[in-house]
Parts: sequence; C-alpha cells; structure tokens
Amino acid sequence: MPARKLRKAVFPVAGLGSRFLPVTKASPKEMLPVVDKPLIQFAVEEAAAAGITEMIFVTGRNKRAIEDHFDKAYELETELERKNKTVLLDMVRSVLPEGVRCIYIRQAEPLGLGHAVLCARHLVGDEPFAVILADDLIDAQVPVMKQMAQVHAKNGGSVIAVQNVPREDTASYGIVSSEAVSTGLSKITAMVEKPKPDEAPSTLGVVGRYILSPRIFHFLENTRPGAGREIQLTDGIGRLLREESVYAYEFQGRRYDCGSKFGYLQATVDLALKHPELADDFRGYLTGMFGSQAGRRT
Repeated sequence: MPARKLRKAVFPVAGLGSRFLPVTKASPKEMLPVVDKPLIQFAVEEAAAAGITEMIFVTGRNKRAIEDHFDKAYELETELERKNKTVLLDMVRSVLPEGVRCIYIRQAEPLGLGHAVLCARHLVGDEPFAVILADDLIDAQVPVMKQMAQVHAKNGGSVIAVQNVPREDTASYGIVSSEAVSTGLSKITAMVEKPKPDEAPSTLGVVGRYILSPRIFHFLENTRPGAGREIQLTDGIGRLLREESVYAYEFQGRRYDCGSKFGYLQATVDLALKHPELADDFRGYLTGMFGSQAGRRT
C-alpha cells in the first residue's frame, strides 16, 4: 500500500536562542539572516519543494516577527510598486511560496522538542508529517525534505535524516543503531541520546529533519518528562520503532549547524560565495584579505 502524501510540516520555533544572546533577546533566532534570507525561510522553502502545503509553526513569546515575515506587507508592497522596484516587489511577494498556508500555535512552556511536536497534534491529525528544525540549514541540489519524501513514498514508515559525525562528537547527537536496507538507507533498531564516544553504537547522528507517522503522538503523550521536565522527541521515536518501521536516511547535501555561532558563520560565508549578486566581489574580498594576512605572516 503506497504511503500517504506528505502535506504538513511542523516547525518548532519556540526556543529561546540563548546561544545567540543578546541579538535573540527581542528577535527570534529563526529570523537570523544568512546573507539576505532568514533561517526560517530556508526551512519553509525546503518544505514547499517537497510538495508540503501546510506549514505549522509552534511558537513562543517574542516570535511575532516570524508571523509578520510570512504575512502580506501591504504598505511595503505599495511603496515598492510606487517606486517601480519590481525586482524587490517580486522578492517580497515570493517570501511565502504559492499555494502554501501558515498556521501558528503557541507552546506555553519550553518543555522540549517532543512537547513542541505534540502541541501540533490536533492540526496534523491522522497523517504522516514532517518536522523541520530551522537551526539545521542544509544546502543541497535536491532539497533534503524532497529527498526524504521520495524515500517515504517508496518505503512508508517514518524517515529520519542522519549523517556521519566524528566519534568524539557523538555526545552532541542522538545516535542510531541500524541495519542496512540500501545505499544510504537503513532501518533503525535503536536510538541513544547523546552517548559518550566509547559507548556510541555508531557514528550516525540524527539531524533536524524528520518524517513521522502520526502514531508518534501516542508515544509523546505517554512519555515521562526527563531532565528539565522536557519531553524528548527521540524517546518517542525510540518507542515508535518497536511498532513501526523507522528508517535512517543519509541525505545528500551540506549541513550547517546554525544553532552555533561557528556553524552560522560558516553558512553565511559559503552561501555568500554562491549568491548571484555578491559571489564575485565577496570572493575577491576574501582572497585579498587572506592574501594580505599571509603576507604579514611571512
């Protein structure tokens, strides 16, 4: 029986973004720009490329800027139209992909990623859905959620994006044990949250892209909160895979951990070097800067 078409994506955006203070004191971390586009827009465009039409944002306090970003800006559009700035006008109007609608729901308390996903239960209903973490910006020729949707359409079950991480970094990831199905795809047999390097069952780390069966809501609802009273998504998935197939998919693309300052800077530099307006000038600037530095060192 073919898998049901993927129509909905959940974006947990209620986090405080404390690693980017003070800029996130009044502005959502998901609105941090990579060159000229905020992180959350990259995530929404990726979902839309996979055929998803309902974007469900689980928000918190001080997240109004996300709603404003995807809302229609009548005053701005009128001013751009009056000044005949058609390129900018088209850019503003295309922020929200055509045929897509946004739904917002508030997570009243920061009780973990699993709880944020659970908040969207009544909006998702009884169908498979995606979860996308905007912190993980993934630059790929074929958008990663589209890759995963194709895997899901063929195999059914749930699909989780993974990548090989350095063994010394396993304590920063959920790590999976799995059995190979085909190149880049394996069936998960167990998940361990942030194991020590010498205890990690593999080096396949979970990153911020999921396609989940609606059955996950049952397990999240019945999962005991852990440290900090948080409900972990990985705990729910660990119980889900005892009943249903959960696949680990090694995606094609470059991931940037934009939840860290270093990863955010890497993404900014690399995507600036691909930007149609900036690439040549920025490359020349970097070449000149590093060249002069090298000269001083010699």
